[in-house]
Amino acid sequence: MNTGKVTIDGQVVEINGAKNILELARRVGIEIPTFCYHSELSVYGACRLCMVEVEKMGLVASCSTAPVDGMVIHTNTARVRRLRRMIIELLLANHDRECPTCSKSTTCKLQKLAKQFGVTKVRFGKRDKQLPIDESAPSIIKDPNKCILCGDCVRVCKEVQGIGVWDFAFRGSETQVSTAFNKKLSDVACVNCGQCVAVCPTGALTVKSEVDKAWEAIHDPEKTVIVQIAPAVRVALGEEFGLDSRDVTGKMVAALKKIGVDKVFDTLFGADMTTIEESMEFMHRLKNGGKLPLFTSCCPAWIKYCEQTHADMLKNLSSCRSPQQMFGSMVKKHYARKIGKKPEDVICISIMPCTAKKFEARRPEFTTGGVPDVDVVLTTVELAQMIKEAGIIFDELKPVGFDNPLGMGSGSALIFGASGGVAESVVRFVAGYTGGEEVGRVDFYPVRGIKGIKEAEIEVEGNTIKIAVVNGLANAERLIQRIKNGEAFYHIVEVMSCPGGCVGGGGQPGVNDTAARVKRIKEIYSLDAVNQVHKAQDNIYVNKILEDWFGGPASSGTHNDLHTKYTPRKRISGKPIDINNAEKGGSVQVSVCVGTGCYLRGSYDIMNKFAELIKQMGLEGHVDLNGTFCLEQCDKGVSIKVDDEIITGVTEENVEQIFKSHVAIKVDLAVNS
Repeated sequence: MNTGKVTIDGQVVEINGAKNILELARRVGIEIPTFCYHSELSVYGACRLCMVEVEKMGLVASCSTAPVDGMVIHTNTARVRRLRRMIIELLLANHDRECPTCSKSTTCKLQKLAKQFGVTKVRFGKRDKQLPIDESAPSIIKDPNKCILCGDCVRVCKEVQGIGVWDFAFRGSETQVSTAFNKKLSDVACVNCGQCVAVCPTGALTVKSEVDKAWEAIHDPEKTVIVQIAPAVRVALGEEFGLDSRDVTGKMVAALKKIGVDKVFDTLFGADMTTIEESMEFMHRLKNGGKLPLFTSCCPAWIKYCEQTHADMLKNLSSCRSPQQMFGSMVKKHYARKIGKKPEDVICISIMPCTAKKFEARRPEFTTGGVPDVDVVLTTVELAQMIKEAGIIFDELKPVGFDNPLGMGSGSALIFGASGGVAESVVRFVAGYTGGEEVGRVDFYPVRGIKGIKEAEIEVEGNTIKIAVVNGLANAERLIQRIKNGEAFYHIVEVMSCPGGCVGGGGQPGVNDTAARVKRIKEIYSLDAVNQVHKAQDNIYVNKILEDWFGGPASSGTHNDLHTKYTPRKRISGKPIDINNAEKGGSVQVSVCVGTGCYLRGSYDIMNKFAELIKQMGLEGHVDLNGTFCLEQCDKGVSIKVDDEIITGVTEENVEQIFKSHVAIKVDLAVNS
């Protein structure tokens, strides 16, 4: 442990374990500016904005310099101030300075520091080359013209999520943050969690807005607009209006009514249904030897990660839809009919803390008659934007309650917004289900808190149930490897992609660090503590809807409307592969690798060329053509497999020759044998 004393701007300070000068200065109330420093990520030390002067050492980066006993540090000398202004000017010179139209305007760290240090003009030229903006992904927009190369997105994706979508490419003045091979964000392994957006200090990475779509629906007199609000939103929205992380539920409902929506319901209703269905599914698996552990399915970023990385564990996923999608299904399949509307005439808008929910709403599984169950997904920040745009003085609103019948939720549903909340909700349900009505309040503290991996046990009807709770996908990967290696076994595993759970989602306001998440989590449990309805099965409205609309819980009705299934995904995807020979049963089996390496070398075009040659040579019905992943010959060019033979180095130039010599000849031999 680092000990001793240093002098910072004339103040003697105990080191007391501080890792760097920056941390020590902030501890005594001195705010040293930074771009690339993030206390929850590794030290990068690139922006140099945090430079300070240390006697006998000169200028040093405070983020990467450890304090040493006897150091004399100056954080605000004329030299330091001049250097900071110069760094900000240089960043602005290479920055797209269309600030008024930037979605990060007024919250941009570069903008804030430019004002703080009195940078009123830039002495250098403007950016001379505009790079293309990537809007291909459903949740995130990348504008490289606003990137300051701080590397926060690179490190959060690698270190917290363990995915590594972003990295630095090229050198010198050409350096930029990019995906592998500069592919579009929609074509790589991004799970849409938005943690890169949460740490980006400028407008280089932003949430893809659906505000205009929401306004369009609200202003359409032919549409009935229904809004659902997730639990984590109510403990964060206030931050956008200077109200800290306190419950603003009633004001939020009032604001939405003023904006012009027809009904405001609560996603807690869907969360209670998720608890009941997931708990029943778990108990069925436990009693009947089903696939365990049961992984929760509420987090769409985790689902996509599992599909991409652990397709062999998809049967371990709960088949339950997330609360958002359960709610949307209820609205389009049942509530629309109840109010005499067609599904396409009822617009379901979700208010979520999560950017991945935008991706989830577009999954083809979640449609009713070709109409999305959830039409628009807005983040917490987007809702705040709409309220401000409407000229509503939020703090002066009188609270209004949710509409019925889908507006009531239990405390179990509230805690879905925090890591451990889904697991605790299942524990509450199972305790009440197996113990009878005499079971009162059930608070399961071992799964609560911000810790990345939590473990707990509970006795259920003589069985010891082992539970794991994980937040952050890098932590999830570590846990999965322990399970696969036989080092650990659990009955239930809750996974949330974002640190702290949904409270730390990529669509949450302002500072989204550990301190902010902890405050939001505390508020969620405070709301749960005073909620009269404690367990999901205590929600009388949910019980009534389950009976009236679905024929009871865990029934064929709920299975059809509230459950789903998931399929493996390639690590990199492009256009859909058009395979013309739909009927299988041919004498020759041909598989073309569409994994990352082969895809980038043109395997999609080679597969289509094979399909074309099959038609030209009249081999339909004789050749079964498929895409596959992976033939594990990534360093040898595009790989194909013909029956049991693997052929590498296939190109557009030799594809026809290879087809004739390895495929057509086999068909000929099979036909004439």
